[in-house]
Amino acid sequence: SGVEQEPGAVRLLDLPWEDVLLPHVLNRVPLRQLLRLQRVSRGFRALVQLHLAGLRRFDAAQVGPQIPRAAFSWLLRDAEGLQELALAPCHEWLLDEDLVPVLARNPQLRSVALAGCVQLSRRALGALAEGCPRLQRLSLAHCDWVDGLALRGLVDRCPALEELDLTACRQLKDEAIVYLAQRLGASLRSLSLAVNANVGDTAVQELARNCPELEHLDLTGCLRVGSDGVRTLAEYCPALRSLRVRHCHHVAEPSLSRLRKRGVDIDVEPPLHQALVLLQDMAGFAPFVNLQV
Repeated sequence: SGVEQEPGAVRLLDLPWEDVLLPHVLNRVPLRQLLRLQRVSRGFRALVQLHLAGLRRFDAAQVGPQIPRAAFSWLLRDAEGLQELALAPCHEWLLDEDLVPVLARNPQLRSVALAGCVQLSRRALGALAEGCPRLQRLSLAHCDWVDGLALRGLVDRCPALEELDLTACRQLKDEAIVYLAQRLGASLRSLSLAVNANVGDTAVQELARNCPELEHLDLTGCLRVGSDGVRTLAEYCPALRSLRVRHCHHVAEPSLSRLRKRGVDIDVEPPLHQALVLLQDMAGFAPFVNLQV
């Protein structure tokens, strides 16, 4: 800073970097502040870069709602030990050329969130499958570029996948989900197929028969899913804890009742409850209605 240092005073950068500053100071500084800190001096820039090189988790939301492309490249240019990567705030500009090098340098990735990154392509998913075989959690929500071929390559190379969000991946059809179920089998714990009109009972039944450890399934807006698929879930998925079937108009209450008795959380209320709520909204006296026949 150019200010004369008092005798005996210790500057921040004089503290041990590996033993003090990195584990106890920079770990508590938000990424947004690190971008400012690295501009203070060459010493702080080197310290911040050393910290970033050792990152295990990177969430672009910590930088801000609109992370600049240049900042993304700088923050991750030396990172080689990432285990978690969340890039939703980069959805407007993130391209294969931005993401693929990061994936290639970080084979230990366990969790990747690419929700809404619509400018990526199958190349990015291929790089993820090829370079990150230990992947356990992946969000591809609203990525219309995900098709059956890309999904096959992913599940072939990432057998440890436990959580997969395919919300609004509208190119996917029953055949792709059947293949996914057969390849992942008992490792799959959570799956979202919401807002996909091409997914029907065939896919749901195959998921039920091959994925007995499935705990969470989101079928919201899957218009081709009906009661047959839900009955198969009740028969073959004893671990199921939550099921989302709102706007699945062909799913009838009798197929859901068995799951309700097991305590499965279902986002559609039973018909009697719906009727009481409607009466209460209309007249305000539902609690006093005599329901005896």
